[in-house]
Amino acid sequence: MVFQNKVPTCQYRGVGHPIACAITEALVDGVALMLGMDPIAFRQMNVIPDDAYPATGASGIKLEVLSHEACLREAKRVCDYDALRAEQAELRKKGIYRGIGVAALIELTNPSAAFYGVGGARIASQDGATLRLEPTGVLTVSSSVGEQGQGAEAVFAQIAADAVGVSIDRVRVVTGDTDTTPYGGGTWASRGAGIGARRCCRPAVLRENILAVAEAILKRDRQELKVFRGAIVDARTNERVLELAELGRIAYFRSDTLPKEFTPELMVTRHYAQRDYPFIFTNGVQVSHVEVDVDTGFVKLLKHWAVEDCGRVINPMLVDEQMRGAIVQGIGGALFEECLYSEDGTLKNGNMADYLVPMAGEMPDIVVSHVQSPTRSSQLGAKGAGEAGTAGAPGAVMNAINDALAPFGARVASQPITPEKILRALKKI
Repeated sequence: MVFQNKVPTCQYRGVGHPIACAITEALVDGVALMLGMDPIAFRQMNVIPDDAYPATGASGIKLEVLSHEACLREAKRVCDYDALRAEQAELRKKGIYRGIGVAALIELTNPSAAFYGVGGARIASQDGATLRLEPTGVLTVSSSVGEQGQGAEAVFAQIAADAVGVSIDRVRVVTGDTDTTPYGGGTWASRGAGIGARRCCRPAVLRENILAVAEAILKRDRQELKVFRGAIVDARTNERVLELAELGRIAYFRSDTLPKEFTPELMVTRHYAQRDYPFIFTNGVQVSHVEVDVDTGFVKLLKHWAVEDCGRVINPMLVDEQMRGAIVQGIGGALFEECLYSEDGTLKNGNMADYLVPMAGEMPDIVVSHVQSPTRSSQLGAKGAGEAGTAGAPGAVMNAINDALAPFGARVASQPITPEKILRALKKI
């Protein structure tokens, strides 16, 4: 706990584990309730100001740039917070108990070499990529980061295509096998875009090498040329003067037509490791809207809003869907997922028929919005995204449920929050 503006709150909640976020956010809302303050107003008083970064946390960890003030403002706007509160008050008069829960969070991403290296773990903190122009004019990107469904291949293709000057449909991505790709750490710790993709945006050497080959073929100064949409074009008029496929054909198969002292170099490899901070933190605010049936203990998820600051957003659709998937996982921990054991220690629900997970029919609409505060630790400015969705959701859902139960003086604090726990809190069983 830290004290800012004379009001206690947990400033660094949500780091590393969604349950930690849920517990500390519940404490924050509990303090706000005791003080008779609105949960968003309470947080607005206590977060580190957005213009106070870089800052050092209570634990001594360095924080480069966060945006809780902006995220709180955007969360209040996007969910129409005042209207939700007014509706809540009217419905309570009719015996309908809805709750609005808020959770602010930070999540570590883009770890430096210090993360595992100091403990002796042989997990690479850097990643590498090789960019190669093929004789066909296709750009091949070989990356040590693997694709796990998070869209890494799409991001790598997008960045490489833009930086080299080819169409994205002319980019081929090879990932994950460090027997054939450059050595690296793979996929972990929300680092795919922030560290993995960082090498794909450093193809200036390849682009310059392509222009050097074009200069030798066309016998024109490279300052007059540029790479654009899969061709060498006139830098002044954008007139296409040489297709990359033709450039590749000559470079690979007819180098005898080039000057004797000139050797085409159409493949480059680069590596990158984040060394500026132990971690680059992402942050955000989530708001959950629920309705609790006080007779059955059943919770209905009405809507969920997430404001995420993962630095520069490279591919908005991918980030939004990563956030939605992560939020569903967080909701699963808050309401459904639990390992049940018999008295002799046997797992009783060790299959997907008995172990509850969120299904599409139970999930609310999830609205995602963004604040962007790019990190200066990389040219891209990107931080990690997906795990922050999981970190914020349990706290927001728990606070929403307790907000709905507030008229009865009841609270729940253990997850998953089942109907039985709610009825016990209401002293109905």
